[in-house]
Amino acid sequence: MSNIFFRMYLVIFALITQCLFAQNYPDGMSEGTLKVNSNNVPVKIYSTTELGDLNVFPDRKVEGNVLIILNESNFEPAFFNYGFMTLDKLKQAKYQLLDKNFKLIETPATKENIGTFKYAVKSGRPIASGDQVSLKTPFKIWDPSKGIVLGPITLHFYSLMFIFAFGFGYVLMTKIFKIDNVNQKYLEPLFTWTLVGTILGARLGHVIFYQPELFKEDFWSVFLPISTKNGLKFTGFSGLASHGATIALIFTTLYYSFKIIKKNPFWVYDRLGIVVSLGGAFVRLGNFFNSEIIGKPVDPNSPFALLFPQQSSEYGVTVPRYPAQLFEAFGYVCLFVLLWILYRKTNKKYQQGWLFGLFFIILWAIRFFVEFLKEPQGDEFIQFGGLNTGQVLSIPFMIAGVVIMIISKKFKITQAENEKPE
Repeated sequence: MSNIFFRMYLVIFALITQCLFAQNYPDGMSEGTLKVNSNNVPVKIYSTTELGDLNVFPDRKVEGNVLIILNESNFEPAFFNYGFMTLDKLKQAKYQLLDKNFKLIETPATKENIGTFKYAVKSGRPIASGDQVSLKTPFKIWDPSKGIVLGPITLHFYSLMFIFAFGFGYVLMTKIFKIDNVNQKYLEPLFTWTLVGTILGARLGHVIFYQPELFKEDFWSVFLPISTKNGLKFTGFSGLASHGATIALIFTTLYYSFKIIKKNPFWVYDRLGIVVSLGGAFVRLGNFFNSEIIGKPVDPNSPFALLFPQQSSEYGVTVPRYPAQLFEAFGYVCLFVLLWILYRKTNKKYQQGWLFGLFFIILWAIRFFVEFLKEPQGDEFIQFGGLNTGQVLSIPFMIAGVVIMIISKKFKITQAENEKPE
């Protein structure tokens, strides 16, 4: 067992060390190799989600060969004319335009085909239409589709992850109620209150802690999955904060505990913590698909290095970064496994609050340490002692977890009491 903990310490030490000595990219570009037939052409790689930044990039003086990764967000239908002008500007600057398979596109851009433009390349030796071209980099490039296209509808992966989170959560809580011999009629209201508390609390938490300006600039986007800036547009809830979700869940679960199931709230929290751990992993996978909550820049040769071409411009330059979402998701899966084993194999579920306190300590500790590798989300207006907003907000929850575990000794119950109400 000591060897396992020693290895864990080494991994944590390696991550923090890489964070402290993270690679800097002064020109905002990373490096790769464009293989053209049998020739290797070194290129500097640039990408941005902002069409305005892409439009002025050809004016920059960049030495050497350049490859630009184009994004779907660069060519939204509402801004077709601007996107068309940008592509034309790239052509005038001697860039060649290619599709996702690195095949030359020599036809003019139209509203129907503009989404096929994926790369812009400027090199000393122009690419011919028959050339075999591929890109080699020391890091991985994470540039997935946004979802599953079903005719006129796109089922976004982020939404799917939320469906999985609540779907598996419902199945898991059903099993828990059966194990505890609790009437299944109490499950539906728990699911409803959990759903409302999670979505509303997470959204309000994000806006309050990270984007308070939305209350003035785009008020309806706070409560609805739309944006009214630059015209009405469906966006989905792209900003959700786990701290806000936790606070809301505490209050909605209190109501459920006292008014519906009529049990000690800690009884509900103990079991809800198991489900939330697994759900949190799915949510972070959704963030990974959305290229959000990304990590800080990292050495391109690091085994953790990932380039997120679709990342928001708020994170800074598009260069290889830590997949912070995956680190957090992995931590939550480990927490779920631990809590489930303790729930099934020990009597700790009869010490109301003990599992919940442990859940609070570990969950927010994971969040606290992963924050060292994350880029800030929005404006970090809560800072203390070099810690960012997410870390400062996590500390009270960890302390609360310790207190809850201590006082849980007062709330021990028997198996018979655990099964009430019948």
